[in-house]
Amino acid sequence: MKNQSNRNRVANIIKVLSKDIPDSKIALKFSTPFELLIATILSAQCTDVKVNEVTKGLFKKYRSPKDYAEVESKELEEDIRPTGFYRNKAKSIQRSCQELMNRFGGKVPKTLQALVTLPGVGRKTANVILGNAFGIPGIVVDTHVRRVSQRIGLTKNDDLVKIEFDLMEIVPQGEWTHFSNLIVWHGRKTCAARKPLCGQCVIWKWCDYGSKK
Repeated sequence: MKNQSNRNRVANIIKVLSKDIPDSKIALKFSTPFELLIATILSAQCTDVKVNEVTKGLFKKYRSPKDYAEVESKELEEDIRPTGFYRNKAKSIQRSCQELMNRFGGKVPKTLQALVTLPGVGRKTANVILGNAFGIPGIVVDTHVRRVSQRIGLTKNDDLVKIEFDLMEIVPQGEWTHFSNLIVWHGRKTCAARKPLCGQCVIWKWCDYGSKK
């Protein structure tokens, strides 16, 4: 019964947020699955705005996995330095590109199982790529989805994978990517980490936190 109640809540939340945030697509700018892979790796602990600033030039300079794999690591580090943690990110990007060339014919794989074998790619990144580049539904649990889902009362878990599976149980599969993007934008726009704007929230009546205020 609890899951059915949450399914009903989710249906209402999707309906209302879709009207409130009609253009809820991912904020990262990309034109191919490979570009989204690179952008998502760079987005770790960095704003999408900053990543988009960096990739605007990066995607013109590097066109293929071969380009990233063969460049000197120091040069790539400098190119992505503004995104932070640039040494680790450069290493992940180069190793991932080598894996793409060696195991996947230079193409980004279309399964979660294959994607998570790439260096720097976890379930969140894999689901971002599947849902937004390939149209294969996936629940993306980033900091916003984690926080908002917990506040609403859709999950009591803190572990990202457990939250993902909790949401998979109550969100229609065809809506997984759409729901994730809606919640990300709602988290940025209204349900902020430090001070949620409950008075301006369009889904407060279906939220455990908001309805108690």
